[in-house]
Amino acid sequence: MAPSSGQRTGELLSTVKFMVQTLAAAGELQRDLQRELTYDGLRAAEAKGNKGGRRPAVPAGKTADVRTAYLEGRSIASLARDHGVSRGAIRTAVAELMPDHTAIEQEAGPAPGLPVTLDVPGKVADFLHAADLEAAERAAPDQGVTVRRGQGYTLRVTAAPAVHRRLLARCQPLDGAQGVPAIPAQRKARREYENRVSTLVPPGP
Repeated sequence: MAPSSGQRTGELLSTVKFMVQTLAAAGELQRDLQRELTYDGLRAAEAKGNKGGRRPAVPAGKTADVRTAYLEGRSIASLARDHGVSRGAIRTAVAELMPDHTAIEQEAGPAPGLPVTLDVPGKVADFLHAADLEAAERAAPDQGVTVRRGQGYTLRVTAAPAVHRRLLARCQPLDGAQGVPAIPAQRKARREYENRVSTLVPPGP
């Protein structure tokens, strides 16, 4: 004899209830495990002498030194290590030196030597990350901020205009070399970066 619709409904409800209870128990177990791992990490950090909480801000007496070093090309990461503060603290100290918008959006050209922010196309950024760069050149893309755009991305890089021009020169192989044809997408990306860097050069007389 086939089971009635009422019996089937009851069995279905029992199955759903069991699944909900199982998922709830699994979620609680996962939370307990994460909590234990967090406590273990904190205890290990305390054993090594590391203290939790936010690192202090840059001391007022050191702010001028930090700004000068930043203008000379020092990276935010290295300044944070030297002064024992977070990268955010360094960014706060040099905030007035960092433009709010990319240079391509500025009506007037930037002052010579001051860092400017440009969006580097992802294909250009990939090439730079793999290239053999000098320390000053390497610091700029390493400190860049990734901005997702659909399936691709751009790298928001803050550096002095001279550094941007050197990075652009490093990307020359993307236009193709003797016996090596250029990949259209890479060449297009380099041209985009070139157009943005060209805004940093004062117009001729």
